[in-house]
Amino acid sequence: MKGYQLKVFAGRSNPVLGKQIVGDLGIDPGAIDIIDFSDEETFVQVMENIRGADVFAVQSLCQPGNANLMELLIMMDAFRRSSAERITAVIPYFAYARQDRKVQPRVPITAKLIANLLVAAGADRMITMDLHAGQIQGFFDIPVDHLFAGPIVMDYFKKRDGMRDLTVISPDAGGVERARAYAKRLDAGLGIIDKRRERANISEVLHIIGDVRDRDVLIVDDIVDTAGTLTLGAKALVDAGARRVFATCTHPVLSGLAIDRIIDSPIEELVVSDTIPLSEEGARCNQIKVVSVANLLAEAIRRIHEDASVSSLFE
Repeated sequence: MKGYQLKVFAGRSNPVLGKQIVGDLGIDPGAIDIIDFSDEETFVQVMENIRGADVFAVQSLCQPGNANLMELLIMMDAFRRSSAERITAVIPYFAYARQDRKVQPRVPITAKLIANLLVAAGADRMITMDLHAGQIQGFFDIPVDHLFAGPIVMDYFKKRDGMRDLTVISPDAGGVERARAYAKRLDAGLGIIDKRRERANISEVLHIIGDVRDRDVLIVDDIVDTAGTLTLGAKALVDAGARRVFATCTHPVLSGLAIDRIIDSPIEELVVSDTIPLSEEGARCNQIKVVSVANLLAEAIRRIHEDASVSSLFE
């Protein structure tokens, strides 16, 4: 898209991240007016000429997820009707990613529905981070640039003083590939928490696979929602002889009693990214440390705009 003007517009779900992205790009934020009427309908007006522009719409689909999704769809429709040359949806946190398949009869595949809605609204491309299931990229008939917060988080732990004899822990069998990547880059051991999930948001830790006795451990996950799995796992690791427990996730959903559970847990530090802004309660929690992915997202936007390689960011 060289020769086309770069425009970045931020929705209301994560304004701080949006501001950091345009700051890293060295451009002015796109001028847009977004308001809610008294009946909660959303109105969007683009306040500048974007005819022929390369437009990026930044919006995390975090709480309230349905409202933020609708706002993004309306934004993209406004861009399309304003004759933007290309529209890229920048979605740091992709909601409904855990509903990526049918696990019982007569249920939807909601992640596919969201993909259809985004394309129908005018998205020509999507940028996202740490999808819960990588195969969701296949739900889209447009290019998807899948970014990873791992290098940023790993750099943080490499520089952190006092960690030694580290074992990286996957909270379940499905996360082993992610944990193995961390263990390799951090020169650490690898372990797994074997658990059985009885129903949604309820899990039971069975036992620990791997050597954790008298070692620091780092639990690696993509999403922390209610923090039930995370805190049960942390307790099981301490019971198995772990010296100190750290944890990290890309997307700090932290719903329900999550903050209280983290405060009451043996987790010394939970490192999260800013794909989702913390609540006031979360920001006050001394155990939670935020690292920013704004620069990574900005660099991906710049490379896409200049028709350069995005995958080389992770080589």
